[in-house]
Amino acid sequence: MKLECKPLLFLSELDELSFFDRIKLIKCVKLICNSEGVFLQLKSKSISNICLRELLALFYRYNIEMTQLSCFLNEENQSWFLKENAYWYKRTFKNINR
Repeated sequence: MKLECKPLLFLSELDELSFFDRIKLIKCVKLICNSEGVFLQLKSKSISNICLRELLALFYRYNIEMTQLSCFLNEENQSWFLKENAYWYKRTFKNINR
């Protein structure tokens, strides 16, 4: 599965460097940059809670479309992932009527 890092806006050169350095630390993804944009390729179909939390933080920080992360909702993580007062909830589950 590929996650598209769009829109992507950097506020400075160091901000851009920080983004790419941070991606290198997230073990479940591989960075892909090409003429079509910046993508994160998942190394496996399932990801750990730690990896999901890192992706949520990264996507939130850089205002990347977060609805694509909603597909990682499962029985194991729903107790924390579906918390309506969490910073990621509205951006991740905005298309879900509750």
